[in-house]
Amino acid sequence: MTDDIKKRHIRSYVLRQGRVTVAQQRAVDTLQAVYGIPYSTQPIDLNQYFCRTSPKILEIGFGMGDSTATIAQANPENDYLCLEVHTPGVGNLFKVIGEQDITNIRIIQHDAVEVLRDMIGDATLDGVHIFFPDPWHKARHNKRRLIQAPFIEKLMHKLKPGGYIHVATDWENYAEQVLEVLSAEPQLENTAADYAPRPDYRPLTKFEKRGINLGHGVWDLVFLRR
Repeated sequence: MTDDIKKRHIRSYVLRQGRVTVAQQRAVDTLQAVYGIPYSTQPIDLNQYFCRTSPKILEIGFGMGDSTATIAQANPENDYLCLEVHTPGVGNLFKVIGEQDITNIRIIQHDAVEVLRDMIGDATLDGVHIFFPDPWHKARHNKRRLIQAPFIEKLMHKLKPGGYIHVATDWENYAEQVLEVLSAEPQLENTAADYAPRPDYRPLTKFEKRGINLGHGVWDLVFLRR
């Protein structure tokens, strides 16, 4: 069995042919060399890429990046390493970074599992944000969900003691699964009895506000590494 076969995993996403606007593509072309990090099979020094020593927060799947930009601007003392596979979202966040002169974001356009496995050193991260991951709501697709016990076990090696994992989802069944998986990890401790109130640093998205107005639920889970 080759190393490539050994390393295969069930992907938690499907690449879709989303439309990339002219402005998004221009942002990628002009800013990727400054604020992007190419995928590598070797661990990287995040302090070198951010040009400073500071808390490092990993965000997995930032969508169009608007909330990411808001969080980064409100917390300039932190650095945010942001992962996304879809080009329109990557281009949009680069665009916002350029327009608003945000210096504490770096983007890797690659699969999060492989980035964690190959690029992130042990005890490197102070926090992890996973906001509204694909719920894969059909039962036969649940195996594609990102948050499974093996993934969280690997994540524990990358998280510093006292670091946190913050997951938010608007799919109740997925929230129940996340609560079960995180509660079963012996190195994690829940900050709430079950679900946490939304921390102030996580802004409400337009989509989320619309859902709340329609009576839809949103569940936040915040766990600390012991």
